[in-house]
Amino acid sequence: MNVVFAPDSFKGTMGAANVAAALAEGWLWERPEDKAVLLPMADGGEGTMAAFAAAVPGAERVAVRVTGPDGSPVDSAWLRLPPTPDLPSGTAIIELGATSGIELLERLRPLEAHTVGLGQAIAAALTAGVSRIVVGLGSSASTDGGAGLLQALGARFLNAGGADVPPGGAGLSAIATVDLTGLVSLPPGGVVALTDVTNPLLGAAGSAAVFGPQKGADPGQVAQLDTGLAHFADLVDADPSTPGAGAAGGAGFGLLAWGATLQPGSSTVGELIGLPNAGAQADIIVTGEGSYDGQSAAGKVPAYVASLAGAGTSVLLVAGRIAPDAELSAFASFMSLTDLAGSAEHAMADTGRWLRAAGAQLARGVV
Repeated sequence: MNVVFAPDSFKGTMGAANVAAALAEGWLWERPEDKAVLLPMADGGEGTMAAFAAAVPGAERVAVRVTGPDGSPVDSAWLRLPPTPDLPSGTAIIELGATSGIELLERLRPLEAHTVGLGQAIAAALTAGVSRIVVGLGSSASTDGGAGLLQALGARFLNAGGADVPPGGAGLSAIATVDLTGLVSLPPGGVVALTDVTNPLLGAAGSAAVFGPQKGADPGQVAQLDTGLAHFADLVDADPSTPGAGAAGGAGFGLLAWGATLQPGSSTVGELIGLPNAGAQADIIVTGEGSYDGQSAAGKVPAYVASLAGAGTSVLLVAGRIAPDAELSAFASFMSLTDLAGSAEHAMADTGRWLRAAGAQLARGVV
């Protein structure tokens, strides 16, 4: 049989490429005659560059040093995809998490953290002459509305005295003048921002209210950040109600203001790595993620992968844990590493072992 392995990363334990390899290894223990096709996935967040690197021959990592979300230097990288007839200078894949991500902080900085590093990585890709830029939005450390990335691309935000407002969400309310005359142009093929959330920039479902607490903001700081974002939105020509504008601390909004388009992460990554075509030829598709819960059916990798299954194709799910509220009707079979290993601690301590065991057990269940 033709078996496609298309999981997301198991965040905090293993990247998507290694997850796919471990599942396939376990499967082939039981069914060595099957053909395993590995297409590790991502939804725009962690693992987006790795998914492209694994799926696109000739992809090249390009090192770049940027200013991290707390102002410290960060050695990062972006990925350059080979040229195509439509994109003769190639495509740059850039992860916000690798330049301005929360995991780059030693301590949370809900008011001061910023996205300057993301803008610097984008600027580096533009200097390299790429035809298109794809930005994965996820794991943001800040709630700055994308102001930091725009500053790194040439925008200026001035206070009432004419001085540049320092980057970070705390300074948004002090902006009196927006000067976009120095903002660099988009590449010829445009900029696409990938996100797995549809939150607007402002309000109860907005960036500060929903994601601010994860970045260390207390209720008073959430209110301060939302007020600052609203003020910023009044000064910038972009629609804060656009679904996804609130992604990554409002970085989605900042990219919209530059002229980028927002697209669902899972489906865009899947299209670019050829997953729909591979899925159409598969007898079985195995997908998964670290935690499969009630929100996973809305835009996460397993739900997208399951939507590709045609008549006669079975989709199997492996997750680190499966929550009681998870919707599982799309899957012919599913397995939790926590249940398989006996506890979450055991599953996380040796994730590769339990992924191989899960792959083998799923293969034994195939008739």
